Amino acid sequence: MSIEYAIIVKNKTRLETLIERFNTKAQAKFYIERLGGNFEDYEVEHETFQSSLISLQTQLSKIIKHKVVERSFVPSYIFTEKNVIVVIGQDGLVANTAKYSNGIPMVAVNPDKRRYDGVLLPFDTSNFMYGIENVLENKYRQRTIRFAEAKLNDGQRLLAFNELFIGAASHVSARYKISVNNKTEEQSSSGVIVSTQAGSTGWLSSVFNMAYGVAGMFEKNIKLKRPKLREDDLLFAVREPFQSIRTEIGVTAGLLREQNLIMESLMPASGIIFSDGIETDFLNFNSGTIATIGLANETAVLVTNEKKSST
Repeated sequence: MSIEYAIIVKNKTRLETLIERFNTKAQAKFYIERLGGNFEDYEVEHETFQSSLISLQTQLSKIIKHKVVERSFVPSYIFTEKNVIVVIGQDGLVANTAKYSNGIPMVAVNPDKRRYDGVLLPFDTSNFMYGIENVLENKYRQRTIRFAEAKLNDGQRLLAFNELFIGAASHVSARYKISVNNKTEEQSSSGVIVSTQAGSTGWLSSVFNMAYGVAGMFEKNIKLKRPKLREDDLLFAVREPFQSIRTEIGVTAGLLREQNLIMESLMPASGIIFSDGIETDFLNFNSGTIATIGLANETAVLVTNEKKSST
C-alpha cells in the first residue's frame, strides 16, 4: 500500500502555552520578568522551533502531502498504513506518539540540537528527508522498540514506550504488595518505575543518579554505571522504599525478562498507574486491583538514518 500522507506531530511551545494562559504575549512577558525569569529564552526557543517546523513543512510539500496533528489530539487520531509519522519536538513526544502509532514508521526530528538531547531523535531538518524518502521507497532501516504493559485484573491495560509508574497520585507513600521470582512482600514507597530499553536514559537514569549520589557521600570510589538493557528487557526500581514493622525492602530492583512483576494495591484511594510521564492518561490502582507488569506484544517502529541494504 502506497503512503499518501505525512502526519506531522508537534507540541505547543512553552511560549504558546504561556500566551494561552495570560491571553497576550505582553502579559506573559510581564509575568515572567516580574518573577525574575528570562522571557527571552522562551522567545528564542519558540522562534527556533517555528523555523524548524516551517523548514520541515516546506521540504515535505515537495514530495508528499502532509497535515499537522497537535500532541493533545494524538490519542484520538487513527494512523493508517497510508501514513508516515513525522515527530518534531522533544524525545518525550516520540514516546507519547509511539503508543498510538499502530506500528507505522516514525521519522523523529530534533528541532533544536542546542536544547534537546535527542536520544530518540536521529534526524534534524537538514537530513530528515533522507528518512522520508527511504520510507516511501521501503528501503529504511528501523529500530523496533517493544512496549511495556500493565494489565489489570478487570481487563484494563496501559502501554508504555519509556516507563510505567505505579504508585500514589499525590506526594504520599504508596502501599502495595509486590511479587517477583516467587518472592512477595508488602511495601511502602514513593512508587515503582518499570523501564523499557528506550526509557533507560530517561526517568530511570534519575533513580540511578540519586542512588549513586547518596552512596557517594559515604563511599568516594563508587563509579556511576548506567543500565544497559536488551530489547526484551524491563528493569523495575522501587523509589525510596521504607522499612517498618509491616513493610519490607527486600525487593527493590530487578530485571524482567520471561517473568512478570505482580503488584496488588493496598491503597483505598489515589492509587494510579501512568506511562511516559502523562499523568492525565492513567489507570486507577486502588484496593482490590492487581496489576501484571511485563512486555507487550505491540512494538513501535523508529526510522534510523541508515539505508536498508539491497538484497
